[in-house]
Amino acid sequence: MEKIKAVYIHIPFCNSICSYCDFCKVVYNNDWIKPYFEILNKEIDNAYMGEEITTLYIGGGTPSCLSINELKELFKITDKFKKSQDIEFTMECNINDLEEDKLKLFYEAGVNRLSIGIESFNPEKLQFMRRTSNFKDAKKKIEMARKIGFKNINLDLMYAIPHETTKILKNDLKKIIKLKPEHISTYSLMIEKNTLVGLNKIKPIEEERDAKMYDLICHKLKKAGYIHYEISNFAKKGYESKHNLTYWNNLEYYGFGCGASGFVEAIRYDNTKSLTEYLKGNIVSSKALMSKVDNMENELILGFRKTDGISLEEFFNKYEENMQNIFPIKPLIKNKDLIYKNGRVYINPKKLYVMNEILLKLI
Repeated sequence: MEKIKAVYIHIPFCNSICSYCDFCKVVYNNDWIKPYFEILNKEIDNAYMGEEITTLYIGGGTPSCLSINELKELFKITDKFKKSQDIEFTMECNINDLEEDKLKLFYEAGVNRLSIGIESFNPEKLQFMRRTSNFKDAKKKIEMARKIGFKNINLDLMYAIPHETTKILKNDLKKIIKLKPEHISTYSLMIEKNTLVGLNKIKPIEEERDAKMYDLICHKLKKAGYIHYEISNFAKKGYESKHNLTYWNNLEYYGFGCGASGFVEAIRYDNTKSLTEYLKGNIVSSKALMSKVDNMENELILGFRKTDGISLEEFFNKYEENMQNIFPIKPLIKNKDLIYKNGRVYINPKKLYVMNEILLKLI
């Protein structure tokens, strides 16, 4: 098995909770930070085997909501990892948290990629999401980050909000493109039952409208010079997310912190989402040993998220099986759900939106 090269660290604290968020999070409380870092430290000491790491991602929650001193403590923890010279080190941020002193600290600590949750600049959308974003402020903060030295910035965009029109979405896209990020992640609103949106029984928009918005995003971003390399992700050439490609290539990775997931030595595990349990040291809530069949199925489920799909040769080298003998690939190529080209199989770009239906036919 290939050595683990990726680490994810979850920081579950936020200054405020967004209406749609289903991630493991709590409202920031200074009293919890020190005990949280103590358990995180122990968890890493017990699991990390000293591999050279090529991608480190600190997500949440909102890691940028931590104070300067708390961030310094966090970076002492990340210093434990043996980092490759070309590491991609990402910090998830809220635009409102980004001040010069924090950005300088990130840069000095080796962070070289910022992932900023913009989501929208539209007042109605922001009110629905319980967020605040302001184009002028975002532009100023991103310029500040550029001056400090950040050359790799991702911006998040959310769409398919109730009452959202294509005009609103076009305006959001126009403004996000104006900020010239190297990478853009797009998310259609998912209504999860234990979120404010779910509890308020908000209905999702019609599938047809959602699909039209998706097509609009793909068209506008492609026109602006972004490569559509994964179903929801767009990047300037050479700025595809190394970290997320670890997941989509079905490679193993460490997941540390409350609510994190990992994939180590063929075991997929989920850490507890309860901060109380985590602080007691009851870290892992579930784990499952992946069989060869599980891994091959995951290879398809994850690999077909990438627009260039899966290499038949790489699949064979990994599993010593011909993918076409295991899964009904040929009939799906015949009916144009899948395309075979240059030794790779991928979902027909016209059918990316109905990817889940295609996967159900496969598995």
